Amino acid sequence: MYNKQLTGMSLIALLALATSCKKSGEDMTGTTTMITVENVLDSRPLVQTGTFQNTGEVPVILPGASISFQFSAAKGQAVSFATMYGWSNDLFFAPANPGIALYNEAGMPMEGDVSSAIKLWDNGTRINQAPGESVSHPGMAESASKNVMEVSGTDAQGNTYAQASAMMKATLKYDGNSMFTLTIANTSGNTANATPFSPGVWAISYIAGSDLLSPNPLYEPGKPTANGLTELAEMGDNSTLGDYLAEQTGIFTPFSPILVVVYKGAENPLYKTGEKDRGKGLKALAQTGDAAMLAAYLKTVDGVRDVYVLPAENTMVLLPKIGGQPGSSVSQQLQVAKGDRLAIATMYGFSNDWFFASKDNGVDATQKGDISESIGLFDNGTAVNQFPGAGITQVNLAGTPLEESKAIEAVPNPNAFTTLPEIGDMLKVTLH
Repeated sequence: MYNKQLTGMSLIALLALATSCKKSGEDMTGTTTMITVENVLDSRPLVQTGTFQNTGEVPVILPGASISFQFSAAKGQAVSFATMYGWSNDLFFAPANPGIALYNEAGMPMEGDVSSAIKLWDNGTRINQAPGESVSHPGMAESASKNVMEVSGTDAQGNTYAQASAMMKATLKYDGNSMFTLTIANTSGNTANATPFSPGVWAISYIAGSDLLSPNPLYEPGKPTANGLTELAEMGDNSTLGDYLAEQTGIFTPFSPILVVVYKGAENPLYKTGEKDRGKGLKALAQTGDAAMLAAYLKTVDGVRDVYVLPAENTMVLLPKIGGQPGSSVSQQLQVAKGDRLAIATMYGFSNDWFFASKDNGVDATQKGDISESIGLFDNGTAVNQFPGAGITQVNLAGTPLEESKAIEAVPNPNAFTTLPEIGDMLKVTLH
C-alpha cells in the first residue's frame, strides 16, 4: 500500500469510485458540506527498541556470560545493537548497518550463528590505550573528535584485536509468528582480548516499500558519534542512548484511501461490533486497503445515498507526518440533507486487519466541526494479529495474512504489542 499501489485495484477503478453514487429518482435536495480527512500522526522511524544488561550480580556481561532479548520483525527489517568493549577507552561492538538481516532472500527467517555481522568500532573521542583490565576511564580525549571508524585488527594507536566475531557470538532463534530471540554471548575469554561487555541498546527500524526509515539507527561510519553513543562507548552507560532511542520509537503507518458513505438508516452499513465480517468487502479494506468491493456493495444497499473512495494526491495512501513534513489529507464536497448519516473507513496500513471507522451509527451528516471523536480503531477478526509494522504476514509488508474468523471488536489500547496514540492524534476528520 505504501508504494503507491492498491492491491487488486487499478487507478481507473479508483477514479471511478471517487465519483459519488446516487440512486435513480432519489431526492437530492439539501445542503453542501465538505469532509476533510487527515493523517495527523507524528510518526517515528523506529518500530521497536530496548536496552539490555546482565541479570546477575553485576550488569556487565563477563566472559562466558550471555544475554538475550526478543523482538518482532518483517521481511527487510534488521536488528542493530551496541555494547561497549569494556576494557577499552571508547570502543564498541555493533553489527554493520543496517543491522543483522532477519530473513533470507527467499523470505525465510534466519536462524543460527550470525556473528559474522558483528564489527568492532572506535567512537573517535578518546586516545586508545592498550586494551585490558588496566585501561583508565575515560582516558585522554582526542585533541579533536574523530569520526566513528571500524577497528579491523588494529586501532589508530597500533593496538591489536581479535576479530569481533571471535570475541562475541550472536545467535538468532525464530520463535514463530514474526518473533525472534537474539542471544549475545561473551566469548572473548577464548582470545587474547578478554573483556566484559557493557549494558547495551538495540533497535529495529520501520520499513516502507523497500526502504528502512532509519538505516543507521545507532551510529554512522565516517561521521561523528551522536545521541549518547559516547557515554556508552566510553563508560558503558546506555541510559542516554536508550532514552534517545525511546524518543525515536513509536508509530508509523499510512492509511488507505478513505471510504466515505452518506446514508439514511438506523445502522452503520459498514460493520457491527460483535459480528463477524459480512463478506461484503470490509475484509479486503482491512487487510489490503482495497475499498473497491466494499464500495461496490454499498451502492446496492437501500438508504445509501453517496459512496466515495478518496485517494491522496500523488501517493494514493495518506502518509503520516515525516521529519517535520505534514501528513496527507483528502477532501470531498458532499450533498447532504436532514436525516442523513455519514460514516468512513480506512485501513491502519501497517497491520494485519485493523481499520479505522465511524463508531456506532456514524454521525449526523449535516453537523459541522471536528468529528474525530466519532472514529474508532477496530480489529476485523479475519487475520491473525502481529506487531503493527513488524509482522511477516502483513500485506503491506509483503506478507500473506494468516486467516482467522472472529467477531469484529475494538482494538484495545494498550494492546498486546504496543501503546497507540489517541485516535485524534492519528486521524482527524472534519466537516466544514
